[in-house]
Amino acid sequence: MAKIFLIALLLVALTTSSQAADIEVDLELVLLVDVSSSVDSVESRLQRKGYVDAVIAPSVLAAIQKGRLGRIAVTYIEWAGANNQSIVAPWTVIEDFASAFAFSTLVEAAPRSFGHWTSIGGAINFAIPQFENNGFVAPRRAIDISADGPNNDGPAPNIARDSAIQQGITINGLPIVNNRLQISGMKQMTDYDHYFADCVIGGRNAFMVIVDDYQDFARAIKKKLIFEIANRMPPSFRQFALRSYLVKAAQSSKPSCDSGIDYRREGPAKERRVY
Repeated sequence: MAKIFLIALLLVALTTSSQAADIEVDLELVLLVDVSSSVDSVESRLQRKGYVDAVIAPSVLAAIQKGRLGRIAVTYIEWAGANNQSIVAPWTVIEDFASAFAFSTLVEAAPRSFGHWTSIGGAINFAIPQFENNGFVAPRRAIDISADGPNNDGPAPNIARDSAIQQGITINGLPIVNNRLQISGMKQMTDYDHYFADCVIGGRNAFMVIVDDYQDFARAIKKKLIFEIANRMPPSFRQFALRSYLVKAAQSSKPSCDSGIDYRREGPAKERRVY
């Protein structure tokens, strides 16, 4: 606890000037991280470690320092159900290794959050007002959201996404796509990557980086941060978007943004524990 307290004091010291006037940064970024029950303790640690390692990676710091101002503002939030969101690390300027290390250490040392159900829409709605009166001003505002299952609690993700877009916020994604059984014994929904593309991400230059498994999280978040900070779209996502468009043009159906809610209501009783 003493270590966390000291780090928190350092973060406050790094941002005290925001009380007098908003600090200009190149990007305001909310990291929204899924900690619903489908994410076990090992996977939760791998997620955290992925962000911790990425923030202090030389390639990510180089991308930050290439910006017009050479600094961004970041906050780290964990989420689960519609009313379950926790700010793990407050808004912080990252401009060099010292500030990145302070932020990443606070994230790493915080107690693990936990909750039932998966409310992507609730997480986005929680993130939107975090940009207001946060002490920073930037030409770009973005939300990064990771998840391994469809929205099954609270507001629809596409409605929340559209609200964010109307306020000039871009939503980028880290969908975790694999065949691993959840704690409930259920398989992941079919075409989860397409669900994420259709129902979650949106806004100017929005993109997603597909994560094969939690062991792959560090690579994926590092890649995503570099492209996000540079305001570019990865070529791999452009290819995915083109393939997705061609497939959907030949089909009459696509994953419903209400898929998770529908299954929670109508699924077999023995499988209703959907996370």
